[in-house]
Amino acid sequence: MQAREIEPKLKQLSRLAWSTEPALAQRLEEVRRWIKDIRPGLLTNKGVLVGFLLELIKDGEFWLKLQSLTNEEREIFLQHLPSPVIYWYENLFPKWFNENDHKFYIWKQKLRSGEFSQEDAELIESIAHQIKSRNGCVVHRYIADLSMATDVIVSSSTGKPLCVQLTTMSGELSEDKYKEWKDTLKQWEIRRGIFVSYNPSQERSVAKLVNLVLHNSNHLKEAKYIKFCFR
Repeated sequence: MQAREIEPKLKQLSRLAWSTEPALAQRLEEVRRWIKDIRPGLLTNKGVLVGFLLELIKDGEFWLKLQSLTNEEREIFLQHLPSPVIYWYENLFPKWFNENDHKFYIWKQKLRSGEFSQEDAELIESIAHQIKSRNGCVVHRYIADLSMATDVIVSSSTGKPLCVQLTTMSGELSEDKYKEWKDTLKQWEIRRGIFVSYNPSQERSVAKLVNLVLHNSNHLKEAKYIKFCFR
């Protein structure tokens, strides 16, 4: 989809959503109004912003298709999806557009101004590659990252969805961020999560992270928010 098609698509999707889910329609319209005055050429140069907008359109379309299914059709369809994907569409995504997102105003301005950078994008891509090679699943969403303190939603081939936050911070800074992270997960009623402080200079960091994530996908209990440190 080209940049000039994004604003009309958001408008179309918002109108389509009104009869099924007014809260989603309102959120889509809010985003459309927010970006409608950005010229397509300028929007094209804002890669992260475009990524978020395309992701939102994709999720909105997918969620509306789910709502169009009968209960039986929906149950059969969901059986073929990995658990993190189901968790996103059945839980976190609708929770986001139905509830007040206190961080949305802040991070959408950062996206528009180009302040937001994906410093850990390479690490996340490497982790996702290894998890998928072991038949696991990884879901990354800007909304989860920026509003829900969740870099990725992960599961092993047999495990449950696990929300994971990664940071290179250590010491007192890491502890402060951990407390904020835990509060955010509780606010969104996320029941399982791990917070990992890692040293990017360690060659074995990715392998350790993958093992840790897959283990906790299988074994972490409900209402648990655990901090790990690889230094």
